[in-house]
Order: sequence, then C-alpha cells, then structure tokens
Amino acid sequence: MRTAIWCAMVMAVSPWCYGATTDQQSADSPPQGQQAPQGQQAPQGQQAPQGQQAPPQDQQAPQRQQVPQGQQVLPPAQPGVPPPATRPPSAAQTEAPKPAAPGSVSANDDSFVIGPEDGLNITVWADPRLSGPFLVRSDGRISMNLIGEVMASGKTPAKLSKEIEELLKEKEILRRPQVNVQVTAINSKKYSINGEVGKPGSFPLVVPTTVLEALVNAGGFKDFANKKKIEIIRGSQRLKFNWNEVIKGKKTEQNVLLQPGDIIIVP
Repeated sequence: MRTAIWCAMVMAVSPWCYGATTDQQSADSPPQGQQAPQGQQAPQGQQAPQGQQAPPQDQQAPQRQQVPQGQQVLPPAQPGVPPPATRPPSAAQTEAPKPAAPGSVSANDDSFVIGPEDGLNITVWADPRLSGPFLVRSDGRISMNLIGEVMASGKTPAKLSKEIEELLKEKEILRRPQVNVQVTAINSKKYSINGEVGKPGSFPLVVPTTVLEALVNAGGFKDFANKKKIEIIRGSQRLKFNWNEVIKGKKTEQNVLLQPGDIIIVP
C-alpha cells in the first residue's frame, strides 16, 4: 500500500520539476539579435559587422627612402651616443675652376714677344720694392727701382725674367732672386679698320685673325660700302680682298691672316 502511494507522488512531482528547469535555461540565454557584453571576444571565424569596411589594400608598409647618389648614409642614432661629426666640403671642392684671363701670357710662354705699350706685372719674390705693374714705353723700355732702365720690347716674358735676375745679382741687390713676368695687357699687336664699317678703329691682335673675321668683329658693313674693293695695307704692300667672292668660297687665298700693324680699308 505504501509503495503505491510513493509511486503516485513521484509521478505527480516529475512534470513540475521539468518545467522549472526549462524556464531557468530560457532565462539564462540572451534573446535573439542581442550582442554579447563588452569585453567578450567574438567566436573565431565571425565576420565584421555589416557596414564596416576592411582596411584598404594600398596601405602597405612604408618603403625605404632612397638616398641620392653621392650622399653619405649615416647610421641610426643610438640613445646616449652623439652623432658623428661631418666634415664640411673644402674650398677646392665647392669653388669652380677659374678660367684664365683673356690676353694674359705666362712668364714661361716663349711664343709671345713683348712690344711697346704692353702692360706687364713683375713680381720679385720677397722684395715688394721691385714688384709692381709696368707699362712698356714707346722706346721698348721699362723703369724699375734699384735697377734703372731695362729693355723689354722684343723679348719673351721668360727671357725678360732671366735678365732681371741677372741684373739683381750683378748689382748685389739679391743673392738668389726669383722673378716672374706676366703680360697683363697686349697693346703692341694691333690692326686697324677704317671706312664703311660699323665699328672702325684699332683692335688687339691677341689670337690669329683673318681678314674675314676682322670685318665681322668690326660690326659688318654700312649700306654704301664697296665690298669688292677692300684693301689691306701692310707696309709697302697693298693686298686685295673681295668679300663677295670669299663668302661664296671663291679665291679664298685672299682671306689672309692679319699681322700687327695691318690696316684694312673699306671704301
């Protein structure tokens, strides 16, 4: 009798316990569409929320900057270690080479012969009393302190340097003199152009110059110039020059090199 009563009680209590357990599980699980609390990670493989874009593909790691050719690459600075000092470029590297002055002739150049009205710069080592600029007079001489008159015309700068050194030794002014002579102005070698040209006058004959080049340097011809009857007076000679023939390549032997003292006449 007791066994039957216990069985009936168990059967009555079992449905009630099962319903309570189901209600507790439904209460613990979050509703559909609700996000997990902040701080909890999404399960692996979960995609990004809709509307949020992935980072662009062109955002790559920064590339290494190229160093210009010839520039020194310094090692990365370390904390507590001063950077290495860089040496500034020397003056020889920064300054461009200076071209030689036009018309200047070195003392060792034996191709140039000094003449009247040429400008000279004479330097005597360790003696500024004898150094300085000099102008060759019309008689071809120069006047130097402690030496006197020295003939300069008709000599090369190197030959004039040797003669001045010998004079300093003979007069016992210096025991071992060192003299340097430079030509600073060439006025003895000239040619002249007169007549119907743009710029008549005298011109220095520093480099070899032909008659055609001299006429171009004079600014060309005026409107009524006779280009067929140009003459070059060279001492007692009179040379003919026809501009129209020479520029056409005919009788080019007329286009001679000028000599000091030549005079070109354009009628």
